Amino acid sequence: MPALENTYALILAGGSGTRFWPLSRNVRPKQLLDLFGRGTLLEQTVRRLEGLVPCENILILTNEKQVAAVREALPMLPAENVFAEPARRDTAPAVALGIGLVAARNPGAVMMVLPADQLIQDSAAFQAVMRDALSVAENSEGLVTIGIQPTWPCPSYGYIERGEAAGPAGTACGNAPYEVKRFREKPSPEVAEQFLRQGGFSWNAGMFVWSLPTVIHQLALHAPELVEFIAELGTATNIQAAIGQRFPGLPARSIDYALMEKADRVLNIEATFDWDDVGSWISIAKYLQAYGEENRANEAITQLDSRNNIVFNARPGSRIALLGVEDLIVVQTEDALLVANRHQADAIKNLTDLLPEALL
Repeated sequence: MPALENTYALILAGGSGTRFWPLSRNVRPKQLLDLFGRGTLLEQTVRRLEGLVPCENILILTNEKQVAAVREALPMLPAENVFAEPARRDTAPAVALGIGLVAARNPGAVMMVLPADQLIQDSAAFQAVMRDALSVAENSEGLVTIGIQPTWPCPSYGYIERGEAAGPAGTACGNAPYEVKRFREKPSPEVAEQFLRQGGFSWNAGMFVWSLPTVIHQLALHAPELVEFIAELGTATNIQAAIGQRFPGLPARSIDYALMEKADRVLNIEATFDWDDVGSWISIAKYLQAYGEENRANEAITQLDSRNNIVFNARPGSRIALLGVEDLIVVQTEDALLVANRHQADAIKNLTDLLPEALL
């Protein structure tokens, strides 16, 4: 594993607050919510890195609307480690920005890229996997991606198809890397079923680990405009001005499409830790307290002849009561109340298009 001072993490913490409205808002999206009483998802992401990455080497990339809330949520980090994207340009420009920021500090670093909004409870297993990923990235000329073992044929995730074992390459915790055959786009339910039957597939969780020399070399081959941007950040006398001038003009592409699907060598380590992308109120339900017939709630509720409902009450001193209803999502905040059919949870983001600006 690389020396501690050479290990960096970029945490992607932008995004909007649509799927968890009305609890989430543009200035406080999912990663800035305390959904489980354990701190925000962003704070949990940073805490999982304790002993693995020094605080001063953890960089957060968010947007202008969320900078203040991110800094408030992460007092353990230097304020100057929180950066705002001047425009939404998808993950390839965002990752390139992070690479440029790390390269300006330590061009020989090994870095990981992590989403801010995933729930991982087994921190010890997470660190074991990431230690091996860092070692593999340091000792090979490959880009490392962390895959999640599929538990059901989900058509909403991208998939990674693994090939032959790549050898230990310096791993110490037993998490062996495999060559990646290819990345597969979000499949149909039937194709996802086939992936599970066949084996050798992981969900693509958007977690990457690489050495800076390797990733910059691969970007030079497959996305030269991003390498130009990274080089400009390294020579800029005013890095914020350089970001503001160049970033909005970068092509809006995902890092998977821009780099990972084209790179000369990609390695996969399958996670041994628990993982949940908590993508909607439906996925939150299993972590909440049970009441009656499959009702789930974050606070005590009163219910009669009601079943299969999800209740989240964020209004102190109030009580939610259910009578003769089923399959509802009920979310109450100080200024809004959502009552939705739980089978339409994914459409909540469409509902936000109709709301007044003051409630977004």
